[in-house]
Amino acid sequence: MKKLLDKLSVPVIQGGMGIGISMGGLAGAVAAEGGMGVISTANIGFREPDFRENPLAANIRALRQEIRKAREIAGGRGLLAVNAMVATTEFAVMVREAVRAGIDAVISGAGLPLTLPEAAGEGALLAPVVSGDRAAALLLKHWERRFQCRPDFVVVEGSEAGGHLGFRKEELLDGTARSLRDTVKAVKQKVGEIPVFAAGGVFSREDIDEIRRAGAAGAQIATRFIATDECDASQAYKDVILAAGEEDAVIIDSPVGMPGRALRTPLIDRIRTQGRIPPRSCMNCIVTCDPGTTKYCISRALIAAYHGDLENGLFFCGSNVGRVNRQVTVHELIKELTK
Repeated sequence: MKKLLDKLSVPVIQGGMGIGISMGGLAGAVAAEGGMGVISTANIGFREPDFRENPLAANIRALRQEIRKAREIAGGRGLLAVNAMVATTEFAVMVREAVRAGIDAVISGAGLPLTLPEAAGEGALLAPVVSGDRAAALLLKHWERRFQCRPDFVVVEGSEAGGHLGFRKEELLDGTARSLRDTVKAVKQKVGEIPVFAAGGVFSREDIDEIRRAGAAGAQIATRFIATDECDASQAYKDVILAAGEEDAVIIDSPVGMPGRALRTPLIDRIRTQGRIPPRSCMNCIVTCDPGTTKYCISRALIAAYHGDLENGLFFCGSNVGRVNRQVTVHELIKELTK
């Protein structure tokens, strides 16, 4: 915990975004500014030549490369983390490989990471992503009983976040989900002195100040970092985000088994009209995904988005995507958020 607070000179975690959106380039640039840069492990090896034939080997190879790249860019400043989704079949393997590669922290969500300490072993800070105080209390109790440890920090993700969300779809659609500020306060009561970082709808310095007054140590921000020069996504992906309006962010069903927030695109419209788009093949990347019934292949859709394919891509985004209308450098964004 002391290491975390000492190494972060700015109270900002860059949220993990897969596939290929937050990798070594973006994570390293954020760490170089004194924040925590985060590499998403989700099918990180999608650009490797043997990815289709041997995805696990490709993912491990790419993970090592991206961590090494990020560390070179960071130059010993800030912290570097990976975001590992519980719902992925390679969850434990990728966590273990990241720790072996010297990653500073592991952040884990898309499910409650009850086995994260076992997967990680020793050597990295561990942080679960929770959507409320009940989940935080359950996880703390389980980690203390089974592993005799507690999280080094906690990410509290509110209902305005992008990607997979830990809320019922009805709450997201009717706006009855608890506010981020109130959720931070409730989680802090459960976790005590463990630092809490708030995510979901945090856009400005004023937002960061507000959640810090509620008890948070800082903020996790994702969507704004897409529109930076250093983001690993293609320029075409960034242009889609820059062109989006507030009304374009919608709640979707994900093969992961959780609701999510993404841009409304032709792919989303086709799924809603047709019911499902059967995958042509399966990489067995998501524990909860059945290729015989899933509405679409999320990995193919995210890879298409990485390349800026608006017709076939899935573009996760936060609720404030309509306010992202200018591309800047990571240095400029961090300065705006913290100075």
